[in-house]
Amino acid sequence: MTEFNGCGLGLRREFLQEVIPDNFKPDFWEVTPENWIHMPYHHKEAFEQIVYNNKTVAHGLSLSIGSDKKPSKKFLKIMKNFLDRYNIKEYSEHISFSSFEENQTYELLPLPLTSSMIDLLCDRIKYVEDSLQRELILENATYYYVPNSKMSEVEFLNELVHKSGVKLLLDVNNVYVNSVNHNYDAKKFITDLDTSTVSYMHVAGHFDDEDSGFLVDTHGKKVNNEVWDLLDFTLQKVKAPVMIERDNNIPSLQVIKKEYKKLQKVYGGKL
Repeated sequence: MTEFNGCGLGLRREFLQEVIPDNFKPDFWEVTPENWIHMPYHHKEAFEQIVYNNKTVAHGLSLSIGSDKKPSKKFLKIMKNFLDRYNIKEYSEHISFSSFEENQTYELLPLPLTSSMIDLLCDRIKYVEDSLQRELILENATYYYVPNSKMSEVEFLNELVHKSGVKLLLDVNNVYVNSVNHNYDAKKFITDLDTSTVSYMHVAGHFDDEDSGFLVDTHGKKVNNEVWDLLDFTLQKVKAPVMIERDNNIPSLQVIKKEYKKLQKVYGGKL
């Protein structure tokens, strides 16, 4: 399924300069292209040394594959140039939209769970893959409301995988957050999900907003025990690579390494 395995970590500017002196080498790094395409010059040498000497995958934020318009050819050319330059074969994005009428919201907004949206996504997937000359990997996103839903999320994902053949980035934290917010069984969701095309997986931390009653997908805290438990359950069904996402309140490398070791234990079946 994939050309990499094991446990990964998101490469962040906050601890970038610590990685090389520490000689820390996870099984793979994940980078967000939008954060590095126009990187400050003083980060470039360290970034390139890390990426050129380690397995690296890319996880984008602004493709907006479910938007009212196709991703622009200019955007896809910039993305392809970045992926080619750093020899990154795997590129993932989100099943969502983030732009409307060519205005970027910088939010991952939910799509209608309908057959017509699946047809649109199938067309967009082919368009993006042809442009990037790579298979696209799409992630299940968190959502706080469901516009025009005609099917459940797991039914939507299964039909999308069946019709398009797209690879999945299974975000286990997103499954957990959505299950609490929308009152469904997370383990049943994993059991019902077609995992045949899962390329790799995410875990992350979230915030319990007591005022709204929602869990908020912040990527700003440690992975909690419920998500570790759900990952352990998921790994019994699909043995795919897993990585930790941390996008806010980013700690030092020494702190994030401790959580990485926990991931290795879970991945090795030693939870």
